[in-house]
Parts: sequence; structure tokens; C-alpha cells
Amino acid sequence: MMKTDVVVIGAGAVGCAIARELSKYQIQVMVVDKNEDVGGDASKSNSAIIHTGYDASPGTLESELVVAANPMYPELVKELDVPFKQTGAILPAITQEQFEQLPAIKAKAFKNRVYDIEYLTKEQIIAMEPNINPEVRGGLHIPRESIIDPFILVQALAENANENGVDFLLNTKVTGIQTENQKIKAVETTAGVIETRYVINAAALYCDEIAGMVGKAGYKVVARRGQFYILDKNTSCKVNHIVLPIPTKITKGKLMCPTIHGNMLVGPTAEDLDNKTDKSVTADGLESIVKDVQRLIPNVDIRDTITQYSGLRPNRNPEGLHVDMYDDLEGYVNLSGVRSTGLTLSVSMGVYVAQLLKEHGCGLVYKENFKKTRKGIRIFHEMTACEQEEIIKENPKYGNIICRCETITEGEILDAIHRPLGARSMDAVKRRVRAGMGRCQGGFCGPKVIEILSKELNIPVEEVNKNVSGSYMVSGKMR
Repeated sequence: MMKTDVVVIGAGAVGCAIARELSKYQIQVMVVDKNEDVGGDASKSNSAIIHTGYDASPGTLESELVVAANPMYPELVKELDVPFKQTGAILPAITQEQFEQLPAIKAKAFKNRVYDIEYLTKEQIIAMEPNINPEVRGGLHIPRESIIDPFILVQALAENANENGVDFLLNTKVTGIQTENQKIKAVETTAGVIETRYVINAAALYCDEIAGMVGKAGYKVVARRGQFYILDKNTSCKVNHIVLPIPTKITKGKLMCPTIHGNMLVGPTAEDLDNKTDKSVTADGLESIVKDVQRLIPNVDIRDTITQYSGLRPNRNPEGLHVDMYDDLEGYVNLSGVRSTGLTLSVSMGVYVAQLLKEHGCGLVYKENFKKTRKGIRIFHEMTACEQEEIIKENPKYGNIICRCETITEGEILDAIHRPLGARSMDAVKRRVRAGMGRCQGGFCGPKVIEILSKELNIPVEEVNKNVSGSYMVSGKMR
């Protein structure tokens, strides 16, 4: 039997942020996740936006956490070496009906304590975004809306937590939770039983199923699918800011924005599904994206798409973000209703949950030796010519280009594999260094990455997975 003080269920952004926050204290923490890599489900398939909370429901916990989280990022990304850019967002009103909604949106932002939102004239919007619909009547500017690399953010939180003593049990499914005398006793998993005093349910899409193990599933989680296009970096029609539609009650709508690496992101849809694993894209869904986004950016060229993907957001019914503890079950913390703002609020949620544990008797004593910084993988194509020459002298592997589209070297891939919580699959490599994320989508570098993983993990090429166990990239030898 394994033993720890706290088990965090879920290694998405929220689970890893909680783990990193708790790693500041003299307490043993273990993170358990069914996936082969950190990043959860929703955290690795979203719009990669750090929100201000201007359009949250005022007075809610979600509003409180998002508004608190946004100003935490400029310092956090420096500490953890995460790509981040404060591009700002534009909310254009194309029709008269939309234009008349702008004062209400601004008033809502003020209720959420987001005071730096400003009106824009038609001329100002066109100057900022020349490709905007020329029929635009005016709009709003939200300067602190930002873009980030969501994969690197979660990895950085997890790596830093791990370096500060947090254990990660991946490829491990929670099968039950043991209680005794109305207290948490242990967590049952496919890797064995973990004795613990506290359980934090950050399982997102599956939080209702985990809650059901202790009789606290007074809600249901439905998967809300969001489909996206990713356009080539050289697409003819680009935007400089996050261009947002006027939101509806159901969704923030379909947007267009730059990614942190220079592509254009277009989408998403919002479709409620019964299936929590259906991440397919559909012709109807993709067609609806084009139709809606062209109202904002008429010249967007979907022919420049290099891939499409979808993500599943955990939509809670009844709705609302909840962080619950219970008088009749000591040591259990239940998180539910963490949706599209989950990536943003993950870092404030970590602080919030730590404080909640303190208030409920968990003795949290600061570590004197907590290490708050983490150094990311050195990016070869971002170096100067002199820096590239120097690193190749230090390690010739950096002179071997594996991914031509993104200029990713063997040295970077080896770092991705051998660093803390390193890559163990093709997708894990891709999320860390972008090998396979370029125009050819791994057509050139895929076989080379398979060979590197096979060699470094000391497994046959037939056992290299795309992601989950059994998703083999190679089925056998032809000769």
C-alpha cells in the first residue's frame, strides 16, 4: 500500500496547479491520472486564452477566480518559462443589434471588476485589424486578454511540483475511494491502494463519477465539444488580436486569434454530447465555424488549414463552478463545473484550495527550500546564430533537424524525453517541442520521432504509442 497526505485526482491544468501550490508546504502530495501524460483532457484541447473574466457571471466563484488569476500570469510565466503574450482582445459589433449590446457587456465587465475595457470606433477597429468585416460599427477592447502555450503551462506546473516533491502516478485509473468514520481513508487505483487523509477531485469530465464513489454526485457532467481549425503560419488572412464575437448564453462563440507560435486558431463549436470520449470533428461543425467566423473576418482562408481538432469541456448540470467540502465527509474536496475558463483560473484555484484545506484543519507549513522556478526546453529556432553554434558544440544532437516544418532538433526531443515527467509517446513529444505540429503534421518527422522514442525508452518500435497504451504507431515489419 502506498501512503501520502493528499491525493489529487486529475493531472489537467487545475490538478497540476493545485499540486504545485501544495508543493510549497511540508506535506506529501500525489497526483493520479488515467492518461499517459499530464495535461488532462480539456486542458490540452482548448483555445489557449488567458481570460480577464470580463464576461463571467458577476458574483460567482468563477468570476472571483478568473479575475484573480489573470494578473498572476505575467510573473508566473517568467518563473516557469512558459510562452505567453498579452495580445488583447477585440469584440467587434457587426450589426446594429450587436452594437446596442456593447454598453451591457461593458457594464458586466465593471461588475466583474475588469475596469480596463474600452470602447472602440469603427475606424480604430479597422486600424487595429485590417481584415475585420468592413461593416463593423464599433466594439470593445479588452487589453489584458492573452494567449499562452497550454501544453507547456501544464507541463511546467507539473514539473515544478514534481521537483518540489509531488509524486505523479500516470496511466492509473481511480477505481474507488475508501472512507471510515466519515473520513477519507484511501484511494483505490489500477496501480494499487493509496492511503491518504485528503482527496481533491479535479477530474473535470469525470468528476461526477469520482464524486459518486463517495456519494456526492448531486450533479451530472456532460461533455461539450468544441471543434477548431488551425491555419498555416503563412495564411494570407491574419489577425493581431483575439477577435471575439458577441457572446451568447450558451457559448462565447466562434473566434479567430493568433496562437503563441504564429498559427491562426479558428473556432470553436459548442455541442453537448452523451459521450465523454468523442473528440471527432464533423463536416457540419467545421462548416458552422467557417460560416460564423466569416461574419467577423470575411477573408479568412480555411484552405490554409493544416489540421482540425476538437476538445471536450466538462459542462455541469446544474451549471456553475463549485468547490465543495462536506460536514459528513472529512478530507474530501470536490471541484465541478470547471469549463472554458479552467486553464485561466487553474493558478488561482491552487491558492484557493490550499487555503480551504488550511481552514479545515490541514496543517500547512511552508518549506524553506521551495524552488519556484523551472527552466523549459531550449528552443533552437529561437536562438541567435551564435547561440545555435555554441549549443551544437556543446551537444551535436542540436545540429540534427528532425522536424523541418517547426525546425525542431534531436537535442530538443531528447530533452523532452529525459526531463522530469518526460515524454513517453508521440503526442507527448509533440506537445513539448511541437515536432509534428507543422504544415506536414508529422509526415516527415514522424518516423524519426518513433525511432528516437524506441531507442531512448529502450522499447521496440512496435511498442511506441501515439498517446494511450495500445495506440501503436507501427503494427509490424514489412521486411
